[in-house]
Amino acid sequence: MRDPYSVLGVARSASDQEIKSAYRKLAKTYHPDQNKNDPKAQEKFSEATNAYDFLQDKQKRQQYDRGEIDADGNPKMAGFDFSGFGGGRGGGGQQSAGVNPEDILKEFMGGFGGFGGRGGGAGPMGMGSARNFSTGARNRPKGEDTKVRLNVSLEEINAREPVPVTLPNGKVLSVNLPYPLNDGQQVRLKGQGEAAPMGGKRGDVLVQVKIKKHKHFRKDGDDLRVDVPITLYEAVLGGKVRVPTLSGAVELKVQPGMDTSKSLRLKGKGLFGEGDLYVNLRIVLPEKKDPDLESLMRFWRDQKPYTPREDS
Repeated sequence: MRDPYSVLGVARSASDQEIKSAYRKLAKTYHPDQNKNDPKAQEKFSEATNAYDFLQDKQKRQQYDRGEIDADGNPKMAGFDFSGFGGGRGGGGQQSAGVNPEDILKEFMGGFGGFGGRGGGAGPMGMGSARNFSTGARNRPKGEDTKVRLNVSLEEINAREPVPVTLPNGKVLSVNLPYPLNDGQQVRLKGQGEAAPMGGKRGDVLVQVKIKKHKHFRKDGDDLRVDVPITLYEAVLGGKVRVPTLSGAVELKVQPGMDTSKSLRLKGKGLFGEGDLYVNLRIVLPEKKDPDLESLMRFWRDQKPYTPREDS
């Protein structure tokens, strides 16, 4: 990662509030939902998020400011700046003419038994060469992954906005949920897990997403299903009934003599405006017995019988 201060466009002396404000501006400008067809914007959003997370970690920020670690969290060797080798700049911004980093490392490590020949014989510490030593930080063990559970509602999924996730250490992150999202799906937050021993990379946080049971809807892919109770006379005579949707209730026209065994489809009323809402009408009789209704039904049974069930 580049210098996190440069990424966010703030000074090293910036306060936490100034850093947060700078990040919010960048996140709003380069958010993936606002730049779906611009991969460079998504890269800038990710870079800004990583820089913000880095500077929010007070310990890392202090170590970075003291020059103890680089922007990736890897420790630096006191007195050496390896970013200048291989054609870059040396100390003081001057070109490092003819400097061989292996020679410097050999001299530095002489007190530990030195190295073998220039080709890389193993010394007492088991180091094959200065080149192997310089890449050792990348091979250090990674920190442990941790798991958290996130319960989300259908409304939160449908909004497609970042949701807060509380990590085991108490830190709260805004996380974009994947699309499409399935119940029990796992989301990986890289570098947010346990710290690694000996300065290796941090572990990840594995977020298991659980979709809350809704009081009205059942999820079926991007489609939703809902049961709507109606009266007997609404089923016979028709009428208008209110049907809940994720964006608010709507009125649905019920035709006279409606066949309640069939679902009614409200197009585009499912998830993300792409799925549909299927309405199942359910006839509900009065809670208390009604003599008039019973008398009417006996007349109907005796004088106008019909069979809704197929013969077995």
